[in-house]
Amino acid sequence: VPKLQSYRIPVPPLELQQHLVGILSRFTELEAELEAELEAELEARRRQYAYYRDHLLTFREAGGVRWIPMGEAGGFFGGLSGKSKSDFTDGNAFFVSYVNVLNNIAVDQYREDRVRVEPEERQRELRRGDIIFTGSSETPFDVGMSSVMTAEPSRPTYLNSFCIGYRLNDRDLLEPDFAKHLFRSRVMRDQIVQTASGVTRFNVSKARLAKVNFPVPPRDDQLRIAATLDKFDALVNDLSIGLPAELAARRKQYEYYRDKLLTFEEAT
Repeated sequence: VPKLQSYRIPVPPLELQQHLVGILSRFTELEAELEAELEAELEARRRQYAYYRDHLLTFREAGGVRWIPMGEAGGFFGGLSGKSKSDFTDGNAFFVSYVNVLNNIAVDQYREDRVRVEPEERQRELRRGDIIFTGSSETPFDVGMSSVMTAEPSRPTYLNSFCIGYRLNDRDLLEPDFAKHLFRSRVMRDQIVQTASGVTRFNVSKARLAKVNFPVPPRDDQLRIAATLDKFDALVNDLSIGLPAELAARRKQYEYYRDKLLTFEEAT
């Protein structure tokens, strides 16, 4: 406290203080207005993507589109087993985390989530085309969120124990880039949320998930739809990436002018 008492602060004339407050307040107002505008634009793009996704992925049992129960088209598998907390502190392999699945329609394979896996262990490695679902959630509407391995892993990669893996018997049945949009669409989400039960936490039933039907349009249609939705998704992601960068630039600009305006020379 004695040291603080020795600090000196500038006291410009009251008129100048009021002038500086007006300038800096306007900067903060402009920053808030920009953030609101960018957030509104981002939300509009998300709604646009969701609309076209649900529109393009609504099929009838016609035009060469088959509907197949998941249990007939493939099998479910669990994640890492026999692991303790220490296995995740000094890992020699990689795994797909719950958060990775929840936040990405395509698994982010560049994340550095590590786990220790010994050569003699019998753990299932993930492959291109695998579809992963979150196994539980605090709300029934967020349960069973999906993410797809859209590329063959360049390194051994495993699944965390809180998610459910699904692998098609015929890997060519669904194009992975099509599947990543499909299993997040309304036609699939309406079915998937019905597979969960619980009170305070909701858990997916594999038996119910096996009865969920998914559409299989011709491969050319899958590729066309995936390409269209990828463009909409890119618009959302570009703005998501640009939003923090733009706001950070504005904050730096504010800090620069604040420090410039509040640097005074002592009057003689």
